[in-house]
This record gives sequence, structure tokens and C-alpha cells, in this order.
Amino acid sequence: MTEHLDVIIVGAGISGISAAWHLQDRCPGKSYAILERRENLGGTWDLFKYPGIRSDSDMFTLGFRFKPWTSEKAIADGPSIMAYLEETVAEYGIDKNIRYSHRVLSADWSDADNRWTVRVERNGEEAELTASFLFAASGYYNYDEGYTPEFVGRDDFAGTIIHPQHWPEDLDYQGKKIVVIGSGATAVTLIPALANSGAGHVTMLQRSPTYIGALPDVDPFTVRTNKTLPEKPAYVLNRWKSILFQSAQYQLSRRFPKFMRNQLMTMAKRRLPEGYDVQKHFGPRYNPWDERLCLAPNGDLFKTIRHGKADVVTDTIERFTETGIKLTSGQVIEADIIVTATGLNLQLFGGAEIKRNGEPINLNDTMAYKGMMLTHMPNMAFTIGYTNASWTLKADLVSEFFCRVLNYMDDNGFDRVEPQHPGNSVDERPLMDFTPGYVLRALDYLPKAGHVAPWRLKQNYLLDLRLIRRGKVDDEALAFTRHKVPAAV
Repeated sequence: MTEHLDVIIVGAGISGISAAWHLQDRCPGKSYAILERRENLGGTWDLFKYPGIRSDSDMFTLGFRFKPWTSEKAIADGPSIMAYLEETVAEYGIDKNIRYSHRVLSADWSDADNRWTVRVERNGEEAELTASFLFAASGYYNYDEGYTPEFVGRDDFAGTIIHPQHWPEDLDYQGKKIVVIGSGATAVTLIPALANSGAGHVTMLQRSPTYIGALPDVDPFTVRTNKTLPEKPAYVLNRWKSILFQSAQYQLSRRFPKFMRNQLMTMAKRRLPEGYDVQKHFGPRYNPWDERLCLAPNGDLFKTIRHGKADVVTDTIERFTETGIKLTSGQVIEADIIVTATGLNLQLFGGAEIKRNGEPINLNDTMAYKGMMLTHMPNMAFTIGYTNASWTLKADLVSEFFCRVLNYMDDNGFDRVEPQHPGNSVDERPLMDFTPGYVLRALDYLPKAGHVAPWRLKQNYLLDLRLIRRGKVDDEALAFTRHKVPAAV
């Protein structure tokens, strides 16, 4: 017989681990399994292997609310984050419920049976599971391939071309000339790591600049609180200091963009060589937080440039050549290795096909309720973290609300919940109020948001505390119903 579970969680990264912990804590009677397509947990932190991989959010908020991050190092490297996640799943027994090498191919909701049928591939064979509820915790990008534009002459290049999403662990870059195409978080991380671990010279080639802020990787405030307070109060204080700092920085950027731009430009100017063209290489055309602001721990990128180990070229690519890259300006950059840090391909639900009664659901026709449930999809929740703060802050809120919904349904005899599309009463908006290339490329694919709550995503943790953690479950936008499943013949 097909195995039935109360909840199937798709993905064993930060979101899936958060969902599992909350289920165990708040809904201990519910059976669940985490289906993970890879052979290890961690999601992003297991996938990316490039040099210098690290958090770009502080660990007091990237860490779970229920599992304090106790190190004074606020910006942690990938192996440290993986060790933290492995310790978390072992400590709470979550590891016993993770099923590795289970790739979800499709999920089909049946109105008649009032359940999801989840089709998976495991060890080359297909199988089915059923569940009363589905929790999609697989992030929002394609794990199989990153985004790489078409470069004229790519096949002419005699060296090595790499996308950071598929970094070969045995790559020898000692003494090599490396060009990193891109200026986002991956490039900002990679360049100092490569330049300070043996690369001959590293060039960041960007079409346009990105805002980059410098923060210490060890926060002096944290050091003081850890010395003067017991562990638990110190953690709470450090966490809330980080939350409020992130929120204040974002709000200041949106309300006073010229002021924040000047602050960031001044920060860069002080750390770069005298006479450096800061405006050209670190002065974007857009306002701060129209796209994600990148983080340079201890100003490492600026230091690397100042010490002559790396440089920045702002130009467009005409073509790849046998020995490097020819730019539109006519300049040629010689390279042994080209790294295309050009972004992600956006994908929801791990690429699984979502159906209802056997008919595929077009995600672009759905609207997101509180950024965590979709119209036309009963008994389903998903996690997309914040773009302007730690992913985990949102993941924990979504997990909490999901468990509150389950308990409310049990208490009131309901077995189906479905957000009701508000129709013309709510104006449609993009799901993500954010304009990097990978979001713009996927607007025709993504679900919609609305212009008012609870359909609007505000990217504000403090407001979401009221909307999600303290907001009522029996919202008029949610339809709770009872369905009798036909008896088996």
C-alpha cells in the first residue's frame, strides 16, 4: 500500500529543518518525512563549494530561534554553517525523518481523496507517497544549473570556464589569472578568497556596479554581551540587535536613498587606494536595496584591491577569445580561468510539477497569501525567505503559522484549508519586491502578490511578527472546510 503521512516536507535545508522542528514541537502527534533530493542535508550550504563560501547574513538571525548560534563570529563560513545544521538535526532527532536521494517529480492534490499524491524518484525508480499536507521548503532557485548568458566566442576560450554553482573541488588555480564575471554576493565572496589563497591575479568584470557594505565578522557588541551576560540573555540581545540593525538599515535606505548611497560610497572610498574611481566601480545607477546590498566582512574585497591582488573592470563583453575576454571598449583581459558568477535560475518547488485533480497548476495564475500559501493549492505552504534580511527569520515564522493552522484545523474538525483568490478587489503585484536579473527573468513564471495585506509581501520582519506570528488563523481569506473521503470499495 502507498505510505501516507500527515505532512511531507520537500527539502532538508534551513527551511525544511525549521518546518520539522516546529512540527515536532507544536504538532507532536503529526507524522512527517523530509524528502531531500541530494545525498546530504543543508541545501545551499551543501551545494555550493566555491572558495570562501560564507553567510551574507549574520548568524544570530541566520541561525534558528530555537537553536542559538553561540560563536562570537557573526559571519560564518560554509563548513561552520553545515556543522551547525548537522548538530541541529541530530540534537532534535530530525535526522531520523530525512529521506535522502528522494527527488520529487510531481505533487497532485485530489479533491475527492482530500490528499496530496507525491511522486518521487529514488535510486532510479519511481514511487508514490500520499500526505494530508505539503510543505515546500526547497528554496527558489534551480539546483541543477545556474544562469549563464550566451557569450560570443565561448568555445574559442582555451582555458577553464566555471559557474560557482558547480565548482570543481580539485580545481588548481594557484598562480593563475582569473576573471570573475559578475558583481553580486558570490563574486564579492570569491574574489578575496581566490586572491588571498594563491591565485596569480583576480579581476572582477562587471557590467554595472553593486553596493557593497563592510562589517566586522566578529561583532564587538557580541563580544561584550557574551562576557557580561549569561548565555541565553546574551543570545536574545545579540539576535535582536541584529534584527533591529537590519531593519533600520533597510528602512533608512528606502526612505533616504541619497544619504545611504553617500554613506556606502564614502565607506568604499576610505578603503580603496587614493584616486580610485569609486563612482565608476562602486556607484550603481539604482538606489540601495533595489537590489540586494552585498557584504564584505572586514572590508576584505576593498583590502584585496588596495593591496593590488585584484582589480575591478566595469565594461561590457564583446566576445571571449582564446586567451581571455575582449571588451566593448577594446580592452582585452587575459585569463586562465573564467568564473561566470552571473546569477541563478529561479525555480519553485524544486522543479516538481504541481497539479490539482491531475491538471497542472500555472503558478502565475495563483496569488500568495502572507507569502506562504497559494490560491488553488489546498493544504500547502511554502517558504521564501527575506531578500533584505536573514532567510531564517521568515522560515521560522512560516513554520510557526503552518503549525498554528494545523492545530486550529484539528481543534475545529476541519481537514482542508485553501486561500481564496481576492479577485479584482486586490491589485496584482510581483511576488518579490526586488529587481535583480534572476527575479525579472522569472516574473511570467512566479505567483502574484497583492497590493494590500494579507496578499502583500512587505519584506519586514517586525511587521510580519504581527501579521504572521500574532495574526489570527481564522482569517477571512482562508477557507476552512470539512470533506468526507469516500470509503474504499
